[in-house]
Amino acid sequence: MGKVYVFDHPLIQHKVTKMRKATTPVKEFRDLAKEVSLLMGFEATRDLPLKEIEIETPICKTKANVLDGEDIAIIPILRAGLGFVDGMLELVPTAKVGHIGLYRDPESHVPVEYYCKLPSDLDKRVVFILDPMLATGGSAVAAVDFIKQRGAKDIRFLCLIAAPEGIKALSEAHPDIDIYIAAKDDSLNEKAYIVPGLGDAGDRLFGTK
Repeated sequence: MGKVYVFDHPLIQHKVTKMRKATTPVKEFRDLAKEVSLLMGFEATRDLPLKEIEIETPICKTKANVLDGEDIAIIPILRAGLGFVDGMLELVPTAKVGHIGLYRDPESHVPVEYYCKLPSDLDKRVVFILDPMLATGGSAVAAVDFIKQRGAKDIRFLCLIAAPEGIKALSEAHPDIDIYIAAKDDSLNEKAYIVPGLGDAGDRLFGTK
């Protein structure tokens, strides 16, 4: 059964607050996204399997732990999820990276797929789906659907800010996946934006309107 983790680490909370500010410029927002994703990824990878190997230090031979295979896939939901990729890759440089392109229909708020390119061996990997905002949950549910259809079994969802509606939708549609959240907000407004949120994460990452 999947779990929902809301991080209370002071550094994560401090950086998220800076990202919320409307006056934070694009360059700083982008840097903060990378930093937060690294901190979140550090916690979300806590239970990765280890194996013991023998190494030689400058002093003697000893046994020590390393990751067992490093079989990880990072899959950002385009385009805002791209802001989380660099931080995750700093943690696990050998990870494979896939991409899912979804946009939310402005009238129905239903996710529409326009691009999907994923590693072929997802069934052998721990899969981290990256998307800064979990609003209605529609895009997240659709992304997990696509990834499961391609064989993935161990899936974790990382997001910066989530609304209760999105958490509920994703948890009910996919009760087997873990959800990692930097901040849980109050609600959605009439336009399905998270309140208080931080606006459109893609626009703020890439300087668009």
